Amino acid sequence: MTSILRSSPPSFSRLQSALQRQGIHVEHANGIFQLHNVHAQASVLLPDSLPLEEKAVRQLLAFAAVKSPDNSHGVCKACATPDFHPGSIAPVGSIVATDADFVIPAAIGTDINCGMRLLTTGFNLTQASLHKDALIRQLQRVLLENARDVPAHAQAFAALCDAGPAAFLDSLPDSGIWAAADRDRLQQELAACIGLHEFGGASRYAPEAWFNRNGIMRDPSLGTTGGGNHFVELQIVDAVFDRHLAYRAGLAKDDMVVMIHSGSRDVGFYVGQRWMDRARSEWPAGLKHPDSALYGLSGELAGEYLHAMGVAARYAWANRMVLAELVRQQLQAVLGEARSKLIVDVPHNVILREHGMNIHRKGATPARDGDLALIPGSMGDASYLVQGLGNPDWLWSCSHGAGRRVRRQDVRRMRHDNAEASWQCVTLREERRIEEAPQAYKPIGPVIEAQEEAGLIRAAVRLRPWITFKA
Repeated sequence: MTSILRSSPPSFSRLQSALQRQGIHVEHANGIFQLHNVHAQASVLLPDSLPLEEKAVRQLLAFAAVKSPDNSHGVCKACATPDFHPGSIAPVGSIVATDADFVIPAAIGTDINCGMRLLTTGFNLTQASLHKDALIRQLQRVLLENARDVPAHAQAFAALCDAGPAAFLDSLPDSGIWAAADRDRLQQELAACIGLHEFGGASRYAPEAWFNRNGIMRDPSLGTTGGGNHFVELQIVDAVFDRHLAYRAGLAKDDMVVMIHSGSRDVGFYVGQRWMDRARSEWPAGLKHPDSALYGLSGELAGEYLHAMGVAARYAWANRMVLAELVRQQLQAVLGEARSKLIVDVPHNVILREHGMNIHRKGATPARDGDLALIPGSMGDASYLVQGLGNPDWLWSCSHGAGRRVRRQDVRRMRHDNAEASWQCVTLREERRIEEAPQAYKPIGPVIEAQEEAGLIRAAVRLRPWITFKA
């Protein structure tokens, strides 16, 4: 059973002893854990009130030790943010920097560019509350019951892969959801998408199904949230900490906003699994495989992976953009015309080339100096709009959420209070309400405070949930 130990002195001593027997040394001071063994070292930012998990420590050091077969390429630095917890392969909340000629596909996995999107609605809570039932009815139809019409064709997907998001928008048909979409607004909003212009792409890395048919098609994943902790949520501005930034973002207390958390869906799995398999198959015959079963790619193959990853990353942007348009059109149908704008769209689970390195973020968010970022809490907890401070000690990153503290298998056995006071979860699958219960996640407050104190971010606006939609 995995040890989950808090960093208070008695538990920390037990954790040190447990890891020491595995050759892992841990030191703790001022909310920062320094980890190292004979192969690698890493840092973890974690307040005393939150648990450090033994399995996550082992996973992080394993990734920090990845090298090319000839040892000419490898990891430059590894660290983790306060939402740090074990993942299926890589620990969530980890950031790994490699040299510019080396990538680790498994550090990103298959949920490529899982990310967040936040947009204004032009309405406040008082206005929206008068039409709550109608809003739920309409949004449930398009978000959970597949009552959406999102047409595209091979030329549009080719444009997305080969030329980028702007060309994709120009190539879409004038039917379905696109008939009422404001194309100029969508083009302007590309500038608010962090890292989007940095992704490459090429249609040869995309699913063949996009190109083996003529005429209009309706991709089954486009405009869907997916399962797990993904969601679409109507939120209310609860507190403003930086009034200048809030003003620039167009936010005021009691405003209603939309937060979207989703990724590349089937396309991410298509790309991610193929390139994790490719990295393993490229390991030289006769050479002992690494005990961690983690493999990197260097040289030309590293460049190819980045373009393949870029295809899935661009698709994830398109998926969140479609979800936003679905919500906008339903809000307009129920509440009337209003000026909605994108505040920011941020990626997780991607590699971006920064400062001469490839920065791998697994469940972590870019927090470059001056850039906006989103840090959601658990379902029912607050979320935050923050500004990055560009801290190099933490690889210009921040957490992507509060972080899970109870596995989905275990949370099903917990006692759940289904009383919903100030917020409501709408789902067609009761297991989602259970698996994503607030008790399964760390509290968001200490996660934000630790990152502010360490100089990663500055909190600007706190958002409280009102209505959450989960598939």
